[in-house]
Amino acid sequence: MIIYFLRHASAGKNMLNPKKDERRPLDEEGLLQARYVGRLLANLDVSVDQIVSSPLTRARQTASLVANELAFESAVQMDDALRPEAELEQFQAMLARYKKYEAIMVVGHNPSLTEFLSKSISGGTGAQIDFKKGAVAKLEMNGRTGTLQWLVTAKIARTLQASLKASSRPKTSRK
Repeated sequence: MIIYFLRHASAGKNMLNPKKDERRPLDEEGLLQARYVGRLLANLDVSVDQIVSSPLTRARQTASLVANELAFESAVQMDDALRPEAELEQFQAMLARYKKYEAIMVVGHNPSLTEFLSKSISGGTGAQIDFKKGAVAKLEMNGRTGTLQWLVTAKIARTLQASLKASSRPKTSRK
């Protein structure tokens, strides 16, 4: 199974009230980050069978924007196993529910998403990963451990999109 780990994009400062914080939306930078990452994934011809998101607003928005860029036509699924405070066992149980798919995308938060990614790579001991907001990683799972294929930050996705745009512009000749 291929798993694309996607951390939600920028959503400003945490709110002290946990209920209000759950409804915190992406900020302007986050909206751009999600679109850039989605376009990059589309340019890489990424195809997923299912997208699963944390139910928190900022993750749902990130998942929706990326799904739109990928022309993903099914509904994004919500799962509490992708909440910030989720445990590894919850995440593994969620993966078991989606094992029939070849490729899925999971959209969540730190600290849980980084923990899930690092422990999936290391076989449970944990690898040191700096998984920034809006970053996406491709992991190829073989049983309970996986191999990290690549990790791209939102900043890199933005830079690559600018490069692609510049290279696709028609060249004008000077006389």
